[in-house]
Amino acid sequence: MKILIVSQYYTPEPVPIPAALANGLARRGHQVRVLTAFPSYPDGKIAAGYKQKLMHTEKDGDVLVRRVPVVVSHSRNAIARLLNYASFSASTLAASAFARNADVVYVYATQMTAAIAPSWWSRLFKLPFVLHVQDLWPESITGSSMVRKATVSRAIDALLTPWLKGMYRRSASTVAIGPGMTELLIARGLEPAKAHTVFNWAPGSVERPDGTRGHNGGLKLMYAGNIGEMQDLKTVVRAMALLTDLVGLELEVVGSGVAESSVRALSEELGLSNIHFHGRVLRDQMAPLYDSSDFQLVTLADLPIFRVTVPSKLQSSLASGTPVITTVGGDVAELVNGHSMGLTSPAGDAQALANTIRNAYLMSDADRRAMGQRAAKFYEETMTMDIGIDRIERILADAAGTKIRTQSDD
Repeated sequence: MKILIVSQYYTPEPVPIPAALANGLARRGHQVRVLTAFPSYPDGKIAAGYKQKLMHTEKDGDVLVRRVPVVVSHSRNAIARLLNYASFSASTLAASAFARNADVVYVYATQMTAAIAPSWWSRLFKLPFVLHVQDLWPESITGSSMVRKATVSRAIDALLTPWLKGMYRRSASTVAIGPGMTELLIARGLEPAKAHTVFNWAPGSVERPDGTRGHNGGLKLMYAGNIGEMQDLKTVVRAMALLTDLVGLELEVVGSGVAESSVRALSEELGLSNIHFHGRVLRDQMAPLYDSSDFQLVTLADLPIFRVTVPSKLQSSLASGTPVITTVGGDVAELVNGHSMGLTSPAGDAQALANTIRNAYLMSDADRRAMGQRAAKFYEETMTMDIGIDRIERILADAAGTKIRTQSDD
């Protein structure tokens, strides 16, 4: 097939799915092109080595990449962020000629505005497009720190909901990242025949040695990912403050974000010396941190939208064979509990989370090891990159009306 991938984010930005999918499909014999923005995420400035211009193409292996200019912003200012999203939509529309001879378009929908140009191409060129919904709209907008007034939130919801239903209706297929999201999209009008669930995959597996630190070494927790208001790390810090009697309890915080300074400040205010902030760490340098951790924290704020969200840090933890402690309800809690891959706790409740961490501290080495083994097994059977690409390849082929032989057929 001739496949066009539309994604506002692409390597060297730390958003691994679009590039992994593009190169994976190219290795399977498809002609793959990517239409994307100049890289500026997550720093809010154009990456070194790039300068925005109207016409820019480059190669990523066998994949041809066309970059289009955008209004650069990654702030919490709603207008600036809207201009960032809208400018990518306008630039992709201006680059419509790049899409003309494709068989099918794949849209990486972290923000649904990325689907505006593909929606027009479906009308103008009869070009089918497949949505891969990563963040559920309108809740990702109305529930964010950019929108603080209830009246504004209701207005945005009233404006976006009919438009979103139209996008789902015009798509050839829509892929959700978890079963709860799939059910919700169907409830919102997506035709069941067009609905698919494909778990995201980890950017790479990390080998984990047998055994854990054990009680002599206490308990080491790790949080790895974005540090924003929605990740609710302040609840984690408050839980740690309730556990000062546990000898050898440590928390490694890897990552950065808009809430990092306030989380650090709370940790200092509470006098906690067992929380260590590492800032951003390159992906290929994460192995020692995974190797030394007993559990990874997967946390989000107490919002209904997150019940149908599967954060990518879950996949990274399972791929490394690290069990999780999660405050994410819905899909994540059901997966973790249903397959005994870790422990769960209600969102936003520091005392409950402290109790859960204490239970993890008291677990035997054998129980921790068994949880990690089940985590790795579940990932290998349901969430690997090959499994994800295989499923998306079939969905794209069906949308394009093409018969293909996928790797799982061999």
